[in-house]
Amino acid sequence: MTLVEDQVNLVEPGSFPVPLEINGRHRVVELEPRVSLLDALREHLDLTGTKKGCDQGTCGACTVWVDGRRVLACLTLAVASSGHQIVTIEGLADGDHLHPMQQAFIEQDAFQCGYCTPGQIMSAVKLIEEGNAGTEEDIREFMSGNICRCAAYPNIRAAIRQVRDAAGGGA
Repeated sequence: MTLVEDQVNLVEPGSFPVPLEINGRHRVVELEPRVSLLDALREHLDLTGTKKGCDQGTCGACTVWVDGRRVLACLTLAVASSGHQIVTIEGLADGDHLHPMQQAFIEQDAFQCGYCTPGQIMSAVKLIEEGNAGTEEDIREFMSGNICRCAAYPNIRAAIRQVRDAAGGGA
């Protein structure tokens, strides 16, 4: 049995409006159902702080928060994020006032090329909130999903300890 090309109906996904709550703002963007949250942020909403590193969920550069939890935006469909609160690195500061973790990264020189920095910061904030920054080993383990190709790890851990200790969460 041979299939003739005109007998096959291929259906391409079409775009449709996807409502998203990002950094406290309601946005509606026309997306195909297969668009990742990362691509929706960067390519459709011009929120380019979240970085595309590996696009396979192994480097952590695309870490954002969805309903207060760390999420890899490259592995999350944008349509699955509809109805949830999304926070990106652009939503972390309060106007011109940096989040304490952003300030600590500057003070501790916790970045070199800066490419991984947004994902590192988003993970680091949650690491402390989750109560997983008690020891140096805890910090290493719970930040292990965020890769820094420049190897700024000692400075990243110093920034995390600075914020943890200022919040009274030291070991």
